[in-house]
Amino acid sequence: MERKAWMIKLKPEKISEYKELHANAWPAILRQITASNIRNYSIYLREPENILFGIYEYHGTDFEADMARMAEDAETRRWWAVTDPCQEPLASAAPGEWWVPMEEVFHLD
Repeated sequence: MERKAWMIKLKPEKISEYKELHANAWPAILRQITASNIRNYSIYLREPENILFGIYEYHGTDFEADMARMAEDAETRRWWAVTDPCQEPLASAAPGEWWVPMEEVFHLD
């Protein structure tokens, strides 16, 4: 199992919409996340900076393949078409990078 953490900005005018979408996440999206070997997935919001912090456990053996299958899923692409306009990459994101990965520097079980 690997823990993964990511960050992105949330547009201030989209906070309510984003919260509502995730309070009522589509069942097909939840199934796809599970099918992609992701467990214990949480997204946190830090206001007033409007930073989203996502963390989950990856329980698969081929992260890139699982993420590619997720990206090919029609419902996932439809979900992203709704959620992506709520977000904007951090200033430090590399070209083409959306959610930026974070380095784990401490963990206590």
